[in-house]
Amino acid sequence: MRASTLLLTLSLACLASFTPAIAQEGHPLKGSWIGTWGPNDAHGNDLLLVLNWDGKSITGTINPGTDNMVIKNATLNPEGWLVHLEADSKDKTGPITYVLDGKIDQLAFHNRTISGTWKHQRGKGNFKIQRQ
Repeated sequence: MRASTLLLTLSLACLASFTPAIAQEGHPLKGSWIGTWGPNDAHGNDLLLVLNWDGKSITGTINPGTDNMVIKNATLNPEGWLVHLEADSKDKTGPITYVLDGKIDQLAFHNRTISGTWKHQRGKGNFKIQRQ
């Protein structure tokens, strides 16, 4: 009786180890996102976002480094997975407020994407980024 109980326990343990682990990834926007936005003469065509979720709000930076813009307002509407980001910058003619509006695609995957439009006072265009 003990041998069969031990064999059953070991068999169940082996089966459990082969099932895929379901990991919680946290907030859908958290992480680094890389892509392009264009046309954008002010900051080039490459786009990098680093986003964080502190349990209350979305924070982050657009193009960290020499062209960095701190995100001042960010929202995620789970109905349709719509993203809205705002950040301030400057160029030689003065201040600029960037507004990015997009939609998360492939939400169930780690390498999900966001595509949409960006605009500021002197221009607009499209963007597409993928989470790394």
